[in-house]
Amino acid sequence: MAGTGSISVSAYSPATEDELLNHMKKLLSEGSGECILALEESGNKAINGSVSVLEERLQYLCESLNSEVTLLCRQDFIEVRVAVVGNVDAGKSTLLSVLTHGQLDDGRGYARVRIFRHQHEVESGRTSSVGNDILGFDCKGRVVNKYDPRSTNLEWAQICTDSAKVVTFIDLAGHEKYLKTTIFGMTGHRPDYCMLLVGANAGAVGMAKEHLGLALALNVPVFVVVTKIDMCPSSILERSVKMLIKLLKSPGCRKFPIMVQSMTDVVLSAYNFASERVCPIFLISNVTGERLDLLKSFLNLLIVRAVPHDDLPPEFQIDEVYNVNGVGTVVSGMCLKGILRQNDTVMLGPDSTGSFSPIRVKSIHRKRMPVLEVHAGHSASCWLHKVKWTSVRKGMMLLSPSVEPNVCWEFEAEVLVLHHPTTIGVRYQAMLHCGSVRQTVKIVEMSKDFMRTGDKAQVRFRFLKNPEYLYPGQRLIFREGRTKAVGTITKTFGKLSTSSSVKVRRKMEPGEWQKIKSFNKRGKNKSQVPHLQAESSPVGKLPLDATQ
Repeated sequence: MAGTGSISVSAYSPATEDELLNHMKKLLSEGSGECILALEESGNKAINGSVSVLEERLQYLCESLNSEVTLLCRQDFIEVRVAVVGNVDAGKSTLLSVLTHGQLDDGRGYARVRIFRHQHEVESGRTSSVGNDILGFDCKGRVVNKYDPRSTNLEWAQICTDSAKVVTFIDLAGHEKYLKTTIFGMTGHRPDYCMLLVGANAGAVGMAKEHLGLALALNVPVFVVVTKIDMCPSSILERSVKMLIKLLKSPGCRKFPIMVQSMTDVVLSAYNFASERVCPIFLISNVTGERLDLLKSFLNLLIVRAVPHDDLPPEFQIDEVYNVNGVGTVVSGMCLKGILRQNDTVMLGPDSTGSFSPIRVKSIHRKRMPVLEVHAGHSASCWLHKVKWTSVRKGMMLLSPSVEPNVCWEFEAEVLVLHHPTTIGVRYQAMLHCGSVRQTVKIVEMSKDFMRTGDKAQVRFRFLKNPEYLYPGQRLIFREGRTKAVGTITKTFGKLSTSSSVKVRRKMEPGEWQKIKSFNKRGKNKSQVPHLQAESSPVGKLPLDATQ
């Protein structure tokens, strides 16, 4: 059996070279000429490039021992994904800027400008798109992010290199106008946890309740951060907290709220947070910095909920598509299963006909750093070689050629109606959110004649535009205006049901419409014209002008 051991990168001086040599001799003798070394980073802070330096030194030492060294694997930093939601003007972007840039706010919107992506967001003060920010922690739980007054941008590569754990914040919009963007961020970006922000001056009102219900529907653990406690009178703050606790204890939530006021509360909350019943509540101020240290400690103690499946064939879902000048088509998303490597040949699809096309992944970037591979549960960006960006859309997948793509036009799901003003029946249409898929669907079959608020039924849906890659067990959200329903996919169908034939009309020749009108004037039925009769079109061969 091979000997095992570890080497610290803090030994850089020539005086420690003999110690390293003796340590390696001991491990080689214990393992009968073979040993496995774990290269560690040590010291008060992580040293940039220290592992690479130690690899070179090990190569030199092995030559003196007449041995060879081979790199087996690299252990990457831990990534925890946290979605940031809450009502408009609750201070979501301000809190993220204070956490990631290390600079307190002035109370007039100074901090939030650092993380806005668009000019209209700066002018209105409201987030309208899905933003991403990172907060790094070293092995001792200290924040790696450093405040730089000369720049508003964070050095993501440096933060990830120096971090043992990286918390990725998904900044979502709070205005009702951008609800569909918020839902897409919650479903497509697959957060591990949800941070609900509540303004102390307003309480849990408006979209805060909608976002809380959304997190509960997706089974995402929630913790609450009450902001603006510096500007709120004690009586108003007490009333807002009581209203919040009442909401969390309501039959719809059934949470156990815990007020976090000390490090002991932080540890207990983080330990029991994975049960999804506990809901920690933090009272903080972005202006004075009160209790921000407790929130940072809690974020450092969060664990990754998603179970990695590195042993399966790679599956990568596409969330965004970009056309980069001088590069070409770049897609961003998350690796759901397996390991996607640079220069791998994968299948891109499904397209409008449900087909997949072979393409090559030219390069991969993770957290703005070039990497050779991306593992399950990690988000990344991929450069697709010789692919037109107009042929790629959100909801597509990059699959291993060995995977049998489960493409469906129709699927069945168990659906619970959370709210609807009237009734839902067959042929009802609404927007479906499932992972990165966002498309209009129509109800073709139901186990009940109709559904109202609070009803549950087995429903069969059909996509109206493109087939999608879905599989049983996925959570979905079904919405249209104020109508909201949640459910779980139970079955997928690759073919359309017999009751759902597709009407197909060929393009008319000049003068044909006059002949049809003359037929009608003589009392002829329009169905007697042969080329206007409906035909049933098989799946996978639908023409572009087919209507359903």
